[in-house]
Amino acid sequence: MGNGGPVEHGFPHLETVRDAVTALFRRLSYDTVAAFSASVPPVDVAFCDTDDLHLGAQRVARELIRHYRLPDARLIVGFREMEHAAHIELTAGPEYFVELNDRFRTHREDIGAALAHEIMHVYLHRLDLSFPGTRANEILTDTAATYLGAGWLLLDAYREHGEASQKLGYLTPEEFGYVLAKRALFFDEDPRPWFTSPQAYTAYEAGLDRARRDGRQPPLTAAGWAGRRRYTHDRRQARTAPDTPYAFSPGDPLRVTFPCPTCHQRIRVPVRGRVRARCGLCRTVLECDT
Repeated sequence: MGNGGPVEHGFPHLETVRDAVTALFRRLSYDTVAAFSASVPPVDVAFCDTDDLHLGAQRVARELIRHYRLPDARLIVGFREMEHAAHIELTAGPEYFVELNDRFRTHREDIGAALAHEIMHVYLHRLDLSFPGTRANEILTDTAATYLGAGWLLLDAYREHGEASQKLGYLTPEEFGYVLAKRALFFDEDPRPWFTSPQAYTAYEAGLDRARRDGRQPPLTAAGWAGRRRYTHDRRQARTAPDTPYAFSPGDPLRVTFPCPTCHQRIRVPVRGRVRARCGLCRTVLECDT
């Protein structure tokens, strides 16, 4: 939890984020991911100052447990002084103890954001899905919470007021915006009306621009003129450059591999002009000019 210090911006964890989206589709399947087509609505996690602190936190936790489809999980929420935003003990369940930073006693509007991340830890723990290393695993948790419909809360908790700042989670604001945009493009959903933070709106726009660029990389037909020209040059020489998303495999016929713009699984198709490819993982149909 950043509070008062500088907030990291940009896309420094983008490759890990993309790996997390791929891992989520592989572990859950298309059908399970598609079942999360509706995000957590703001009314279900609203928390006003007149609500009882502990009863309100338990209510929000129950709503997020229901959203993540963990009906047999029970969360016991407490508050204490700590460095991080929250901490959860991952056990066999069904009861899980989560501690929230004392700061949330007076910033109750962000309790839902903190719980969205911590309950996702429970979800991934039960799936036995993790990445090696603490930072990569936390990025996986932020990405999964966001892609499965609760991460807009985490981005909305990002605020900057003069020299003061606050951000929850391990992703940068723009990376949260990127994952939210990926979800929005997949489910045809617009999370912008839910934001109360103007900085969240700006970060989402930056993430949306980056997400749309994924769908404009060659050999996709939506690629721009410069990308197509570079691709044609590389194809003639069957050359794979380290700074391009595509790679050529020698043979007869020549084949090209490239990441699916939706789930980032690598797709391999023959080089034979216009082809239509279907990602076997997320079922996205891609128009290509190979």
